[in-house]
Amino acid sequence: MKTRTPLSIYIATTIGLTIMAFEMFASDSGYFSSPFFWALILIAIILLMIMNSIGDMIENESFSRLSEEEKKQYLAEKSVPYYEKLWNSAFKKQSVTEEKDILIDHGFDGITELDNSLPKWWIGLFWFGCIFCVVYLTAFSFTDYAHPEAEYTKETKTMLASIAEFEKTAPQINLETAKYSADNIAEGQELFKTNCVTCHGDGGKGGIGPNLTDTHWINIKEKSLFKNVFWMLENGSPNNPTMRPFIKDGTITGKDAEKIAAYVYHINQETSPITVSQGGAAAQGEEVKWENGNN
Repeated sequence: MKTRTPLSIYIATTIGLTIMAFEMFASDSGYFSSPFFWALILIAIILLMIMNSIGDMIENESFSRLSEEEKKQYLAEKSVPYYEKLWNSAFKKQSVTEEKDILIDHGFDGITELDNSLPKWWIGLFWFGCIFCVVYLTAFSFTDYAHPEAEYTKETKTMLASIAEFEKTAPQINLETAKYSADNIAEGQELFKTNCVTCHGDGGKGGIGPNLTDTHWINIKEKSLFKNVFWMLENGSPNNPTMRPFIKDGTITGKDAEKIAAYVYHINQETSPITVSQGGAAAQGEEVKWENGNN
């Protein structure tokens, strides 16, 4: 008659497996704060306690049928704590007498072999690995669990949602509050490609619209180049309806305009102009000397 595994081990294992299952199949549900999750845990614990009580009854019945010698042996074995048994099964070395009992009747050059059973911890890890593999592959095959693309898409949506929520309450950027930042150049370039390159060409070299890299400008509404570009994006060109008010018609936000203005400032003031010989459009408008500063 073997001693039984303590109830606490079953409870800890059940809770661990339940958390693992929820993490794999319902990680987005916020299960830790869900009454359903805790009700499931409570029901599982109650069922385990009922099963343990039934096990106690069966154990008592079986114990009563043992001989006195078997009862003493069983009680002695049961008196050893469960974790001590696990430790002994994994690391305790057999005595000389025990080794003789499990010695296999073959050897070579004085080397003998013992018929040891595999440690219980090893068997437990083996079966845990098998079960985990099945559960993991099932979750990976039929859910989005552990899919890098799905995780990336989820995080991107979360990030964009948080940005949108922030922008609802954040102060809107306008001509007075817009400020130049070199950190906006890269994003401004991408926004320029999306909204401006059709008329102003790659790198602002001009085409249908004027060259934005030279010193000549048709519309001069502000004293600084950065502010002038922002004004144009907000109000459009009074001389050419093709250059529409991107901010006012909702095509871009004030933040987008701030980034585009930073990029235009960069290609006009911090890089060499694209000349006609290099494929740039000829100068239009009048030559301007912008005020120092970019705000």
